[in-house]
Amino acid sequence: MNGPHRSEGAHDFEGAHGNAHGAADGRRDDEEPGEHREGGTGGHRGRTGSGGHRGPAGSGGRFGPPGGAAAGAGRSGAVPGPRIPTPRTSVEDSGLPLPARADLGDLAPVPPLDLSHDVLKSLLGAWALTACSAAETAAVEEHLGGCGACADEARRLREAVGLLHQPESLDLDPGLRTRVLESCLRRRPPRIPVPDWAAPYDAETARLDALLQDFRDAEWRAPVELRWFENDLPAGRRTTVAGVIAHLLAVDGLIAAALGLADPLARAAGPAGPAGAGAAGPAGRTEVYWRSAHLPPAHAVRGAWREQSHALVRTVSFTGGRTGGLPVSYGEFTLPLHDAMLDRAFECWVHAEDIAKAVDYPYAVPAPRHLHRMIDLAARVLPTVLAERRRAGLSEPARHTPHLVPAGAPGRSLRLEIEGDAGGEWLIPLDSPAARGSAELEVARLVLDGAEFCKLAAGHVSPEDAAAG
Repeated sequence: MNGPHRSEGAHDFEGAHGNAHGAADGRRDDEEPGEHREGGTGGHRGRTGSGGHRGPAGSGGRFGPPGGAAAGAGRSGAVPGPRIPTPRTSVEDSGLPLPARADLGDLAPVPPLDLSHDVLKSLLGAWALTACSAAETAAVEEHLGGCGACADEARRLREAVGLLHQPESLDLDPGLRTRVLESCLRRRPPRIPVPDWAAPYDAETARLDALLQDFRDAEWRAPVELRWFENDLPAGRRTTVAGVIAHLLAVDGLIAAALGLADPLARAAGPAGPAGAGAAGPAGRTEVYWRSAHLPPAHAVRGAWREQSHALVRTVSFTGGRTGGLPVSYGEFTLPLHDAMLDRAFECWVHAEDIAKAVDYPYAVPAPRHLHRMIDLAARVLPTVLAERRRAGLSEPARHTPHLVPAGAPGRSLRLEIEGDAGGEWLIPLDSPAARGSAELEVARLVLDGAEFCKLAAGHVSPEDAAAG
């Protein structure tokens, strides 16, 4: 009916249909997509020649509350609802079927731009990086089909982009330094060679120094957990990366003092210096140095540690290796210099792994020939460690050998087999440090990986975990 107002039935149908359908897309059924009716032409108007009057706000289902079309629809005296859009409803929640894919129509293709050859050539770099717009990409690819020079350039650029995203690590091979030095030394032997027993210390300090060279303040302050076993119980100490380097500096000072070099604790220790009570061993020296240094220790400690390690290697090299038997006191025990240098190389590697773990960086095991020397030192020290455990009441002599066997006599032995390139076999006397290992009196056999055995010796793995592994 074309009267001044729509009929009630028409409004009832439109309101019901608009609440279910029109509220979902924000328009009435007779609106075209993209048409936005507001103001004097919004809502739906009465069909008079002059445009009539604006109908109720809820009649189109756009601005009125739910059900507003049915309540007083078409009544000129009705109060318009609030002009606040209702929440848009998802078409999946309306219960209506989704439109077919064919009804959506085909997307219009992006027409290529009409660009000159020079402009298209300048876009090749951005195209290789997939940084062009769709229109630019279409124009470049159309041009590449007919220009051989630009096609070759585009191929080279795409290959170069592939080099920017290498999946493998860009870090240098840890063994590169060793291989380069060996190659150089084969061509030209050093005028002053480093003794074989000092080579592991030289290599491990160089590897740790390479790890530290790019550290910033955050890395130097990263927390590090030092771990060991004391009386069969796990022990530990929390410090920083700088604190670990200070520990290495203080303990390496034992060798420096034995060689007549400057002791890093000479100025720091004062009356409680290395000769004082409690400061003769590694733990006492470390505590003295930590108390005397700034807390947390500054990253400048790397320079002092690096200079001292270079001085130690230079000094033993200039002596021609004749100082290998020089005694180095650790407070409670003494080691010859060649074993003390191996001990320091071993600890340098162990603490370098602690540092690498603290900064989440991979760290490889030492070279096999160096690792073999460290394992050999630990195997030779084992009888003394077992004797100390007996004195401390942590272990008992065997029932069949209640007394220690004489020095040099064969005794019960443990066969230690280390697997890997650094491996080997050792017979460890169990009844006396001075006893001789005997295959005939072998009572046990222990097989471990080289790195696992070193972690056990360093106190990073408990004996139970090592046996279970």
